[in-house]
Amino acid sequence: MKPSIWKWSTRTVLAIGSGAALYGITSWIGIPIGMEDTQLRPAVALLAIFGALFGPVVGFLAGFIGHVINDLITNGTVWWGWALGSGIAAGFMGLIYLAKGFNPQGGEIRKIHILQFTIYGIIGIFAALAFSYLFDIYIVGEPGDIVVVQAALAGCGNIAVFFILGIPAVWAYAKRTRNDVSLYVDR
Repeated sequence: MKPSIWKWSTRTVLAIGSGAALYGITSWIGIPIGMEDTQLRPAVALLAIFGALFGPVVGFLAGFIGHVINDLITNGTVWWGWALGSGIAAGFMGLIYLAKGFNPQGGEIRKIHILQFTIYGIIGIFAALAFSYLFDIYIVGEPGDIVVVQAALAGCGNIAVFFILGIPAVWAYAKRTRNDVSLYVDR
């Protein structure tokens, strides 16, 4: 049985901390796509992994805190709209954790779960970009024409990483775990 998303334990805190640290530290690795500060970042796959394995709350906090860490390390200024956007994307990806029968840590994942995970991920990425776009325009005062191009490029990059690395990583983890759970000691 999976723990509740609202039950905080040492495991939950460690998942948030390690997810945030990994995402924050690895987010500086990326391939520039079109504009300054817009990159194809493999670290986005970590949002999918931590969201799926630990739920939307852990995913949101790991994504948000990790983005803040990355912003502080790379340029000393936090882009709050984009940091919240990383949390939103990871939170949506983590909704799969709530699906009936989905338990990758127990080796349980079906085709319907992959479809649901894909839908949650795409919606989450678009919701995050819409939030970040609106935040930058109405709160930060950035010009809309520049932000819309940045959001579109980031969206394409995030979806590509989600499809190429995130979904296969969660599937492979569940498959590997399924093989491991079949081993037991008979008493």
